[in-house]
Amino acid sequence: MTSHDLDPLRRLAEAHGVATSYEGSDREMVTVDPDLVVAVLARLDVDASTPESIERELARHEEERKRRSLPSTIAATHGVARPLGVSGVLHLEDGTTREIGHELPADVPLGYHRLVTEEQEVAVVVGPARLPDVPRTWGWMLQLYALHSKDSWGMGDYGDLAAFARRAGKEQGAGVLLVNPVQAFVPSAPLERSPYSPSSRRYANPLYLRITDTGAFAAADDDIRARIVALAPDSGNDDLVDYDAVWNAKRAALELLWEQDPQVGPIDTDLTMFATAMALAEEHGPDWREWPEEYRDPANDAVEEARRALAPRIAFHAWVQQLCARQLDSARAAAHEAGMPVGIVHDLPVGVHPGGADAWALQDAFASDIRVGAPADAFNPLGQDWGLPPWRPDRLAETGYAPFRDVVRSVLRHADGIRVDHIAGLWRLWWIPPGEPAHRGTYVHYDADVMLAILMLEAIRAEAIVVGEDLGTVEDVVTDTMHERGILSSAVLWFERDWDAPGQPHVRPQAWEPETMASISTHDLPTVAGWLQDERVRVQSELDLLDEPVEDAMARAAEDRKALLALLDEEGIADDDPVVALHAVIAPAASRLVLSSPADAVGQVRQPNLPGTVDEYPNWRIRLPVDLDAFFADDRVRSAVAPLRDARPAR
Repeated sequence: MTSHDLDPLRRLAEAHGVATSYEGSDREMVTVDPDLVVAVLARLDVDASTPESIERELARHEEERKRRSLPSTIAATHGVARPLGVSGVLHLEDGTTREIGHELPADVPLGYHRLVTEEQEVAVVVGPARLPDVPRTWGWMLQLYALHSKDSWGMGDYGDLAAFARRAGKEQGAGVLLVNPVQAFVPSAPLERSPYSPSSRRYANPLYLRITDTGAFAAADDDIRARIVALAPDSGNDDLVDYDAVWNAKRAALELLWEQDPQVGPIDTDLTMFATAMALAEEHGPDWREWPEEYRDPANDAVEEARRALAPRIAFHAWVQQLCARQLDSARAAAHEAGMPVGIVHDLPVGVHPGGADAWALQDAFASDIRVGAPADAFNPLGQDWGLPPWRPDRLAETGYAPFRDVVRSVLRHADGIRVDHIAGLWRLWWIPPGEPAHRGTYVHYDADVMLAILMLEAIRAEAIVVGEDLGTVEDVVTDTMHERGILSSAVLWFERDWDAPGQPHVRPQAWEPETMASISTHDLPTVAGWLQDERVRVQSELDLLDEPVEDAMARAAEDRKALLALLDEEGIADDDPVVALHAVIAPAASRLVLSSPADAVGQVRQPNLPGTVDEYPNWRIRLPVDLDAFFADDRVRSAVAPLRDARPAR
């Protein structure tokens, strides 16, 4: 495309929220290749392939703009009037109606409403101005699969989560637990290990079910219970989770219980659709894109016929989800009984597996052949490709953002809070067109006002907190808006430095932004013990993942250690035991929440996940070296959390 064509293309792209340039991680403007802009627009059903088609699309957009004075969905803030420019009838969520002039009054209640004008019908989301203040407390960020106890089968489960919540609250005075995503898996073999690539973000992962805690197990006869107990996989002293062995055992146990007493509760339309996808996956493979053609569209008659034929399996998968819901609720209740002022916070991944249940059931809402990721930066010079399909912003607006609302609501149904992975995605997402590498993409913008209104409205109704993961290259508007609205951002000790000062010294935790959830590290970074031993550099070198000589990487790691030890010295904290020292340095942070990880507290060396790897490193499989009982009796753990407990009493 010639430079003469760029201005119409730029105008067309802007009309559809597609960036033709953006600010890179080095604060320099990057111009997007016009061919990439054309490819992304095509995934929004906008033809920009020729100058003539661009002019036609611009004319069509202008005609649509004149016909519809408002977007399909708009947001308003409770207590603040919103100009509309049109009059109409507001149909409130409670069934009543109000005549509206040219503005939405400030007293319109929180909720999901409809505005009907002469020209159009508009979805109206009224959200709160700000969420309530988050209690100042401390807690744990758990990789649930890494826990294990005498009652769990080879990996942590919902029973372990309940036990951890109960004991952390009562014995340690912890006030919050952040849990890795526990959304439904893709039923493949081998199983997808990453919790950030679920089949569905609306349903739970049955891998975490504790079979022996189900009502069906309690009601079974002695013979069945004995057969089920005998199925438990022998994990012995294994330090890695074998997901396939765990699922094979639990699936066999669930099948036995289902055969004895197939008692399933009411199944709504969404659960039926999810269970149908699971049943079809059993018949035709885990990826719906490879199913026979007639089953790829959930609206096809063949799918309805299959639903009738597969009714017993659909009921089975719905029943399994009902078991998961009960155990998730039990874990949440355990946190409440332990007096936790916040409770359990569940993690929401940025997307779903492209071949999974949500991508099949909601394919009209996804740009199915686009992958989400991140542009090139200093840490990832080739960009990042997460392999997840993004929402189409136009389709979200047309549906009143119902798919997004349903995802948030489903997580909060069993939670006291939600952590939104890559919360910057509410503003914009990096779209990578088919056939392109990760760094060749562009940003597509979303209506952050609407998405924030939904997120906050659902949180208010669930009496839950909201945390956003805003690490990496994030626009200032994202973090600033979060703090204004009572959403916590992320503060990580490794990164809280004055990057413009000589030596890049660490910022004192007492000076950190209060509206944050703080931690020493994250699941994508070294543990404290690993950091002290340069474990990450060693592993990256062995796997040929370093983009510099190993000596240079070691030298930089040494400089990072020196900077952090200088902070300890400045705070007057002895570094005889680095694990205790680092907990002591973040304990008085200005942050509302301060979290530790069990892996740090027990001195585990390997980090949970090594970005840039799939099978080269045992991502999301590393178990804690101690079981649950030993963890709570461990002197290292008691010493590590003592500063947190002293600085942040739970009650």
